[in-house]
Amino acid sequence: MYENLAVGTSASRTITVDAERTIDFMGEDCRVYATPSLVRDIEHTCRDMIVAHIPEGQDSVGTIVNIAHTAPTLLGMEVTVTVTVTEIEGRKVVLEVSAKDPLDTICKGRHERFIVDVDKTQQRLLQKAAKLQEA
Repeated sequence: MYENLAVGTSASRTITVDAERTIDFMGEDCRVYATPSLVRDIEHTCRDMIVAHIPEGQDSVGTIVNIAHTAPTLLGMEVTVTVTVTEIEGRKVVLEVSAKDPLDTICKGRHERFIVDVDKTQQRLLQKAAKLQEA
């Protein structure tokens, strides 16, 4: 269905862990990469890779994230997120994800995304917003 997107398609992105991506509840000296920020960076890496391989007017949305965040990454360290397509079933794309800092593998897991038509999705969202206004 998506001739430019296939099992084995892969991408990596290197991110510097800035203060915005860290937790702060353990004090300034113990800021580490927050799991929600890691998930966001994984999702963005997956989405950007998929969009680069599908027709214009289509995009992807995340549906399932299942990761193990197994090691801390300190403020200022670089993290490389790597994503690889492992399965394509219709519009569902399953990806193996991992992230590493210079010292550790910090994350492994799986992420599912669904390819959508942008115009149709916008219309469904507008219809839902209209229903909300009626409620």
